[in-house]
Amino acid sequence: MKIFDVHIHFPRNWEKPDEDPAPMVDRLAEVASAAGVTRACLLMGGRFGPSHERGMEIAQKYLDLFIPVAVIDPEETGYEGVQRLHAMGYRGLKLIGVARAYDDPDYMPAYAAAQDLGMPVLFHMGVIGGGLDYSITHPRRDPKAAQAYQRMMAMQERTPARDVSASRMSPLHLDTIANRFPKLKIIGAHLGNQGNYEFASSVARWRHNVYFDMSGGETIERHAVERRLIGVEIGIEKLVFGSDCGMDDIREHIDRFEVIYDKLGLTEDERERLWWRNGAEIYGLETPAFAEE
Repeated sequence: MKIFDVHIHFPRNWEKPDEDPAPMVDRLAEVASAAGVTRACLLMGGRFGPSHERGMEIAQKYLDLFIPVAVIDPEETGYEGVQRLHAMGYRGLKLIGVARAYDDPDYMPAYAAAQDLGMPVLFHMGVIGGGLDYSITHPRRDPKAAQAYQRMMAMQERTPARDVSASRMSPLHLDTIANRFPKLKIIGAHLGNQGNYEFASSVARWRHNVYFDMSGGETIERHAVERRLIGVEIGIEKLVFGSDCGMDDIREHIDRFEVIYDKLGLTEDERERLWWRNGAEIYGLETPAFAEE
């Protein structure tokens, strides 16, 4: 079984942000491969971690595994900026935490360049997760949650408040972009994210090159089953696998999806599409096949 993971972040020690990340990338490559990942998009640069240049230097060692994807701020990176990233070796883009809605007219030059260069774009959808999921835990009753809370508070002392809004990162913005750039490959993260599932399914239903990854953790996975988001509300061909978790959790993430696919009674062909082929087609590693008369 081949696995294409469209959503792996460049590793970073958040408590020691100046630490050399190269050894962590070595370990990420080892852990991801051992978990069964065949190819993966490695999201690099942007507001956190090393520069795009340094990230690419480190990733060169693992280009047989990782596809370099540049995290960009469209306030700063336009058409020429995307061209420079492509020349540097990046083959996709990632957006999150934008200052304006994803479909703001000033962001269109970046998307135009991505379409012209054949670079898929992964968009974070909805609320950005934090260190604690209060739907399942709380520092008052969980010692590990209490420790995580303390770490979060300490990091907040070192970093400025974020200008972030989930309303700027809606699946409906992908409809605007897809209509404007019909050849651009678009992936919305987290099945649109909690509260956005219906919007996500509606956009996936009608826009040919809009897909959604299934990352986001156990709550979103539970919703995917309960709300029939896999193969019913969103067609099998419109979904891709993404882990978006700590490197030591990738194998567990894959195991949970094996259970989900069993529960849904998916065929071998459907599983192969979700694990590998859909993502591989988006990134040009497989040629899309169409039904014949």
